[in-house]
Amino acid sequence: MKERPIIFNSEMVRAILDGRKTQTRRVIKPQPTLSERTGFNWNGYAYGIGSSHKDTIRNFANCFKVCPFGQVGDQLWVRETWQLIHSEYDEDEITYAPSVPEQHDSYWQPVYEVDFKGESRETRGFPWRPSIHMPCHACRLVLEITGVRVERLGDISNDDAKAEGVTPAGELLPNIPDAYLTPKGDFATAKVAFQRLWESIYGAESWQANPWCWVVEFKRVEGRGWQLIAN
Repeated sequence: MKERPIIFNSEMVRAILDGRKTQTRRVIKPQPTLSERTGFNWNGYAYGIGSSHKDTIRNFANCFKVCPFGQVGDQLWVRETWQLIHSEYDEDEITYAPSVPEQHDSYWQPVYEVDFKGESRETRGFPWRPSIHMPCHACRLVLEITGVRVERLGDISNDDAKAEGVTPAGELLPNIPDAYLTPKGDFATAKVAFQRLWESIYGAESWQANPWCWVVEFKRVEGRGWQLIAN
């Protein structure tokens, strides 16, 4: 079993904590080219020569084991926006670490942006650290990979869009009795909600490009993650 870091924004961290998110899609870099007779040409190598389109897609992820996020049974520790604060502090005088301590001790504890519901720095009393700077010992979420495959971005199903943690657009609107005001068709689906989320992060052109993606399915590992830095 291997462990690797993975970054999620605060919205997706909340979805994981709520149990709504069990999949993530990440663009394959560089993008592979696909030929019916030669399989995937990717990163200077050919995979699945002579295989069918369906077999190539399945084998690329599961037989050749090239996914940078790992394979089934591996674990991912989540990096999220965070900070270290003193474990015993007065609400009027919060102390935060000017740098990440090299030694673990019981004086500091990590806190996470998603738990502060958008409070300003003036309200909470300290700045946030970017997720990329989170060390493993400060993470609170560990995920076990339960499935890996490759897929075109636009091929995501409505059920898989829900597994990405998004809320169908129709569920965000008030319950309006007038039939003509009720969201219809695609507007009410989780797939379109996922598309809007993707475009908000990567730009509309990224959805239109319809790239090949790693599709990583996971479950949360209970009892893992940070409890006290001293541990």
